[in-house]
Amino acid sequence: MAALIAVIGPGVLAGLSDDDPAGVTTYSILGTDFGYQLLWAILISTALLIFFHLLAIRLAIRSGKGFVAVVRARYGHAAAKMAGALFVLANFGTICAEFAGIGAVAQLAGLPKAPCVLGAAGLIVALVLAGSFHRVEHVLLAISAVLSSYVVAGVLAQPDWSQAARGLVVPSMPLTTAAIVAVTATIGTTLAPWGLAFIQSYAVDKGISPREYGPERVEVVVGSLLTGIIGVFIVVACAATLARAGLHIENARDAAQALRPLAGEYASLLFGIGLAGAALLAGAIVPLSTAYSLAEAFGKAEDLDAPARADRFFYGSFVVLVGLAAMIVSLPYIPLLALIYFSQLVNAILLAPHLVLLVLLNRDARIVGIRDILSARWAAAAWLGIAVVVSSVLALGLAVLI
Repeated sequence: MAALIAVIGPGVLAGLSDDDPAGVTTYSILGTDFGYQLLWAILISTALLIFFHLLAIRLAIRSGKGFVAVVRARYGHAAAKMAGALFVLANFGTICAEFAGIGAVAQLAGLPKAPCVLGAAGLIVALVLAGSFHRVEHVLLAISAVLSSYVVAGVLAQPDWSQAARGLVVPSMPLTTAAIVAVTATIGTTLAPWGLAFIQSYAVDKGISPREYGPERVEVVVGSLLTGIIGVFIVVACAATLARAGLHIENARDAAQALRPLAGEYASLLFGIGLAGAALLAGAIVPLSTAYSLAEAFGKAEDLDAPARADRFFYGSFVVLVGLAAMIVSLPYIPLLALIYFSQLVNAILLAPHLVLLVLLNRDARIVGIRDILSARWAAAAWLGIAVVVSSVLALGLAVLI
């Protein structure tokens, strides 16, 4: 148990940060538009999350480098810089989405959006710049605990647990574009490239050693399972209330508002608290993931225990990403949805190549060592998982074209 407590951080934070405002919105729409019918998509996406996060941790421990740093070591500086640029392109819209979630919570509480968004950005920057690695980690873990409010909100909604269990283990699928979009979005929001990059870089920064590999694998599985469980409770809360009332929502803020007359004030409040915690957690994690990738691309130091003046590139990248996203979200008349959708499209395009590289690098003796090459059985399972991801994206493309 002591060994497990010592390694807590990478798996839990990388997993639960996938339950960000974009994720909460996806799960809310899944439950509102399809009831319990598509819950199996969360089961599949959680299994994929566990598997590929384990591969990322494995690569971190065997190579001692973050993802982009491994790309730099194996394929050269140009490839690493291209990877870093793609992560910035994909992640920036997601960072904006996190701060949009903070703005949505502010509006739910009747507070002005801009001061709350900018204030939250200031707190996040202050935490990372002034705190040591362990202080930052402890605060982020405390924030992640707020996501348990979704579990309570789901219980208060009084769902039909027999239907929920059936939807979780018996796949059924309406052959409609909306259903295909919902399933693909569920896989994409759960297994994001920035999450894979973060868990690997963060494990290296935390100093997870080969002898801690066993407890760290347990921590990754626990973090991923918690992510899936929270997603299930968000879906059942909306299925039991909004779907039954025949409502349609556009985002998580709509879900929190609509829950008030249907499931009571407490369910609505807990849903809003969960959204705030999700936005704050991911509002720190996604910029950190991007800053790690940029520093690795240019061969710069990235150490949360180092003072800001020592790692100026790493910390400077983090501050610029947070500040710019918060300012954009605070402005009126910004086409935020277009920016977010564009970032998710780039994420979808990046995901399959990232997964392919993750497998190839784990099977490369020059990176992991001849004795630690990924076994053929694990590689086969990984290719199957990649096929599921690619199939869902192709199905989405065909559905949109038809």
